[in-house]
Amino acid sequence: MLHTVEALIDQEGHIHWLEKVKFDGPQRVLITLLDPAVDESLALSEPALAEEWLNSDEEAAWAHLQPEASS
Repeated sequence: MLHTVEALIDQEGHIHWLEKVKFDGPQRVLITLLDPAVDESLALSEPALAEEWLNSDEEAAWAHLQPEASS
């Protein structure tokens, strides 16, 4: 199964995980280096996207795709 994890790689090549990661053993990985300009444009668009996506109408429209809460 594929799992995407965000990390930063410093100038010396050290990986700094941006979330907690646990490995059960050696893992094969693919690393995609993102263009910093793309990161900046994504950050700038985030507030507009949040305003569009985080509203009750949008939640209702996508509710059928959410797992049912366990009792």
